[in-house]
Amino acid sequence: MDETRKPRAVVALREVAVHRRTTGQEIVLDGINWRVGPGEHWALLGANGAGKTTLLRLIGAVMYPTTGTVEVLGDRLGRIDMRELRARVGLVSAAQKVPLDATAHTVVLTGATGTVAPLWGKYDTATRERAHVLLAELGCKELAERRFSDCSGGQRARILICRALMADPSLLLLDEPFNALDLPSREDLVDSLCQLAADRAHLATVTVTHHLEELPPSTSHAYLLREGRELASGPADSVLTAQNMTLCFGRPVHVARHDGRWYARSGR
Repeated sequence: MDETRKPRAVVALREVAVHRRTTGQEIVLDGINWRVGPGEHWALLGANGAGKTTLLRLIGAVMYPTTGTVEVLGDRLGRIDMRELRARVGLVSAAQKVPLDATAHTVVLTGATGTVAPLWGKYDTATRERAHVLLAELGCKELAERRFSDCSGGQRARILICRALMADPSLLLLDEPFNALDLPSREDLVDSLCQLAADRAHLATVTVTHHLEELPPSTSHAYLLREGRELASGPADSVLTAQNMTLCFGRPVHVARHDGRWYARSGR
């Protein structure tokens, strides 16, 4: 496609670097160039300390780069109120603060206001109904009146996705959503992410994970980080190879794909 005819990028990073000044100008990220388009589903992988969290914080409008430019949803960091931009980006993280004793429906409602506690005066009938619709879409309809603290890890992950979708974002960031899930919960979440990709053609997602087995078949692209620099990026099939994964994690890795899913194991 002609570059001038490409749809506007959801995320665009150009020559981005991040230096951690508190530790003597340590370079956390360097020379990062990345474009995420509408409807693309990216996996972000790398060893611990590779810079994944920092990169996610940049595109989540939580921090500024030291050098380079970061554009999210058409707005450049430094030229827009970060709070306003964050309200248009969906984030799912196990570290998110939500009212644990509230029902799943109430937790989802808080996504409409971007608050920890519900602001009941802000939720009209349409907003409340939208929360129910999203719970049904993610296979959590029966959990609407269950306390969030009583839900399983997999159920919580899907409820948090519903919460993130309340603002109808064009970009959804998933920060290790499979962390500590058992096998059935992982597979339920994989199915939900596939359905989400099928139902929302223009939604772009970025999923941080350590395990190829967690990637849904809807994953279209992958970005590999090694020591703060891009190792490889592009279509998932060309990036998630044994050679690239071996370089990324610093030990032999065998990669296979079956029925649209990736599998990896360390070699001897």
